[in-house]
Amino acid sequence: MSLQQERIHALCEQLRLPGIASGWSGHAQAAAAQDGGYADFLEAVLRTEMAARQERTRQTLLKLATLPTVKTIEQFDFGFASGVSKAQVMDLAGLAFLERQENVVLLGPSGVGKTHLAIGLAMRAIQAGIKTRFLSAADLMIQLRSANAQGRLKEYFNRAVLGPRLLVVDELGYLPFGREEASLFFNVVAKRYERGSMVLTSNLPFPQWATALADDATLTAALLDRLLHHAHIVQITGESYRLKDKRRAGAIKARGAN
Repeated sequence: MSLQQERIHALCEQLRLPGIASGWSGHAQAAAAQDGGYADFLEAVLRTEMAARQERTRQTLLKLATLPTVKTIEQFDFGFASGVSKAQVMDLAGLAFLERQENVVLLGPSGVGKTHLAIGLAMRAIQAGIKTRFLSAADLMIQLRSANAQGRLKEYFNRAVLGPRLLVVDELGYLPFGREEASLFFNVVAKRYERGSMVLTSNLPFPQWATALADDATLTAALLDRLLHHAHIVQITGESYRLKDKRRAGAIKARGAN
């Protein structure tokens, strides 16, 4: 490395321009070989820095989102899942629902891909630079109860509930809530109403949600009124993804088989 290259590298470090530090030399060589102008060279190195910053932002958002795994919409097997509209899902993947503060509710039995689609929508939001948070309903309740017991509920709501533009709550209904938990969850939905989008997954049809919310029909009706006022419902039917490979291998019988 020449003295000039060392000085450029040092300046980039002082100015916190790591993208330019790593990419300027290649752009300089390309500009010289193509007899490019100074403006072309400057635009190229600035684009490199911008791309590097966007990637760092995405990696930070991915870490903060606390996704259980990384899955994409493109990896979803629409051929296996039945009852789900690919056109509807791909329309949601465009993220216009986020701009309109609308919700998405994914309904269906266990194993049909609800969580996969929820993670896929979260990944689309992260790639677009949107702050996202993914929590199972059980984990959300644990955190809410802990914050409430410590007198930090308002702080938790501001940070974890209202902070993300997209809040994903997975597996609502697998474990029933007590009355305090149901009330806390109602407040999550109420505080985000027309302020930020939610994606929820549930194995329960809407008429059965009260069974997961302390059998409180009044609270459930008020919650659904807010949740579904501006919402997209994605209904998924079919067999479990987790069992299809076993069926193919003959470890268990296919449905309808004698």
